[in-house]
Amino acid sequence: MLSRRTIAAAALLALASTPLLAQTAAEKQLASDKFTLVAPFPPGGPIDTLARVIADGLAKRYNQTALVDNAPGAAGNIGMEKVKRGKPDGHTLLVIPAGNLTVNPTLMPKFPFDIQKDFVPVAMLAKTPNVLVTNPGTGIKTVAELIARAKGKPDSLSYASPGVGSGLHLAGELFKSQADVDILHIAYKGTPPAINDVIGGTVPLMFSNLPTVLPHIRSGKLVALAVTDSARTPTAPEIPTLAELGVPGVVVPSWYGLLAPAGTPADVVAQLARDAAAILAEPAVRERLQGQGLSAWDIQTTAFDKHIRDETVRWAKVIKDRNITME
Repeated sequence: MLSRRTIAAAALLALASTPLLAQTAAEKQLASDKFTLVAPFPPGGPIDTLARVIADGLAKRYNQTALVDNAPGAAGNIGMEKVKRGKPDGHTLLVIPAGNLTVNPTLMPKFPFDIQKDFVPVAMLAKTPNVLVTNPGTGIKTVAELIARAKGKPDSLSYASPGVGSGLHLAGELFKSQADVDILHIAYKGTPPAINDVIGGTVPLMFSNLPTVLPHIRSGKLVALAVTDSARTPTAPEIPTLAELGVPGVVVPSWYGLLAPAGTPADVVAQLARDAAAILAEPAVRERLQGQGLSAWDIQTTAFDKHIRDETVRWAKVIKDRNITME
């Protein structure tokens, strides 16, 4: 015979593993159909990881199928178009990086979207710091040495980026402005070739997502000078921030958000934001994200919308002041 304590424990375990029972109208709506999480970049990166995390969480909460649709192309615009045309019922969602929302509207000629009119911000999902790295062969081991080299030998340094208008390009331009140095920008078609040339010594410097270059930092192929965030990262707490080293104002983390098509009901958007926060708060999810250098960043709906607007204004000024144009 089972004891009452055993039966009670079994009941609690069953309750914990049971999908969310729809209570509100928004929950009932979300439980009524399958989900599609559109990731407008190839599999394997942080966008894909976050899309799968949210898809898995929604599937469990609502006992529904949740698919990830990797739809790369046109710098993310193909996937964004899919979501823009999606049914605004909470079941078609977009996982997207910051640049597509805050940089491309200013930088790209004939940008095909109005972010405020075509989409509804649901929640910020996660962020990761960017890091300034150099090839060991340069002999530069600190930001102070980098600035001294750039000022003492004008035009002697260059930095790589994965492309014109990328967040890493803009981080470099903001650094140049704040440090009052002139360093040549060399744009590549993607991150891998840029990193390869920095490791190979063809280009001395680069701003990169920390998770991407951390193995090369650990192996000694690259030297980490500083992170472009407001605080040191738990992933590599030994790397100082630029502000600590006397270059304030270069706070440029890479962040990723969740959006829905315009017209999605406000109560459904609010419920999705709560769901995303709950999913990202799960210990197993946090551990999975931390393993890739990502940390959850819970900014929801109205606050997320304001963040997008503020960042768009900020980068529009940098693009104008630095005379950045698409090549």
